[in-house]
Amino acid sequence: MSTAHPLPLSAAAFDGVIGVMTDIDDTLTRDGAIEPAALAALHELAAAGVPVVAITGRPVGWSRPFAATWPVAAIVPENGAVALIRAGAGVVTEYAQDATTRAVNAQRLQAAAARVLREVPGATLARDSAGRVTDIAVDHSEFAHLDARAIERVVAIMRAAGMSATVSSIHVNGWFGSHTKLSGARWIVQRLTGRDLEREIGAWVYVGDSLNDQEMFGHFPLSVGVANLRRFAAELIVWPAYLTRGERGAGFAELADTLLAAREKT
Repeated sequence: MSTAHPLPLSAAAFDGVIGVMTDIDDTLTRDGAIEPAALAALHELAAAGVPVVAITGRPVGWSRPFAATWPVAAIVPENGAVALIRAGAGVVTEYAQDATTRAVNAQRLQAAAARVLREVPGATLARDSAGRVTDIAVDHSEFAHLDARAIERVVAIMRAAGMSATVSSIHVNGWFGSHTKLSGARWIVQRLTGRDLEREIGAWVYVGDSLNDQEMFGHFPLSVGVANLRRFAAELIVWPAYLTRGERGAGFAELADTLLAAREKT
């Protein structure tokens, strides 16, 4: 939905929802830690039989402990490149790219990272870089600060190298390959349920907070932004259909309450 005037949440709109997909940083978390309201909401959704999948730009190494401990069906880190799937008490790791492709791309990623650090004053790699397998991330708002012009320069360097590049609320992510949050969403639904996401797209909710959620906002009829999305109002082209009153974890909990209220009425 391309509008700067998303609607407030209403239970009627979320009748018939079968699952939730969500970003992590600044959607479930604040300063890198999950907010209590968001964690409680995840537990409530799981108890109600509503699967939640987190799709994030965070790395596989950072995400694995949360895939094992949060009440989620799976986490898809590195913008659709990896799937961390709950399997009993453990987590199964699967990749969208084969091992040979990952090995070749690793050298190209190092070269691109070196160029960014060399050419963009103040640029630093994200502190979670050691856990990354298929991408690189440049910190712009987590522990370092880059202004809008520097962020644009990082994106330009990545794209000139043939990379996909997106800007989240904290990082600029770059990778080689065609995977995206949307391809990751399709992959994980097929992997978990054996079904085609596109055939039931209107029954899944997507929740996000940043510029790199725009493809998902535009594709999911039930797309929701937490209120801190307004931070990017001047840059957003595609807005979600709905906007919460609360920010971050409180906004996610608001969505969960609305969805569960809709289920109680059916």
